Amino acid sequence: MKASDFAQLLLLSAVWGSSFMLMKEAVPAFGVFALVELRALGASLFLLPLVLLKRQGGDIIRHWPKLLLVGVFNTAVPFCLFNYAVLHMDAGLAAILNATAPMFGVLIAYLYLKESIGWVGIAGIALGFAGVIAISMDQTDLQSHGVASLLPVLAALVATFCYGLMASYLKRYVSQAKPFAIAAGSQIFAAIVLAPLAIYHMPTTMPNATQWGSALILAFVCTGLAYVLYFDLISKIGASRSMTVGYLVPVFGIFWGVVILDEVLSMASIIGGSLILLGVMMATNAWSVIKRLVAVKKSADSA
Repeated sequence: MKASDFAQLLLLSAVWGSSFMLMKEAVPAFGVFALVELRALGASLFLLPLVLLKRQGGDIIRHWPKLLLVGVFNTAVPFCLFNYAVLHMDAGLAAILNATAPMFGVLIAYLYLKESIGWVGIAGIALGFAGVIAISMDQTDLQSHGVASLLPVLAALVATFCYGLMASYLKRYVSQAKPFAIAAGSQIFAAIVLAPLAIYHMPTTMPNATQWGSALILAFVCTGLAYVLYFDLISKIGASRSMTVGYLVPVFGIFWGVVILDEVLSMASIIGGSLILLGVMMATNAWSVIKRLVAVKKSADSA
């Protein structure tokens, strides 16, 4: 991997990691649905010129029923659920829970696509869920509201389950569509589906400049630009190596939460988060990807 590619990987991780902090800032002002609507619309405006430039617009029309489903379950539903979650938990904790998406992806691919998982993968999934239980118990203890305090954790997990489900769906049914058509189409259909809810739940008070800034950065940078960076990385270093961004996002999510929002993670959350990351790395066979990255770097250094 070139130094520039590694820098781009870090940049993408930092951008996606910051989305939880930005949601934490913007959701109270815009509301759950209006913020996702604004995010989807902004991302659509950012991505559409690229779709037209690369002549992928036909794929949006050709595959619109499938992209509608992707828009609902890969954008509208999970974005709304995470918006709700960050209203009741720290941004860093939401970023940690977001890391369970690859774990759900592996499990669903095993059950639905009959992909091999192996004993290491099964152990990784079990370890990841142990981390989720540790975080859930800590969340209950901290808020002392019983089952109600688990709802934000459950919301985040349903969101990551949707991501995992859509990963298998995209692989099986939408692999023929071009990448920017999938990205833009999913955002467009998410905006269409959410429009009635967003209009009905419009904020009664105008958000301030900081909250508007957070919402717009979420839309144009954390969604629109992030898709461009991600697909560009896939084209340059491959999908498996680009997948390592998922292990860095929680690190940056915690970093932004601590530095900008003055958050402090409990020891239980740190332990639970570590178990989740370790479990995800085992389930997705990240060790082999990391070994290849190290080997490529050593080869480049010695050249």
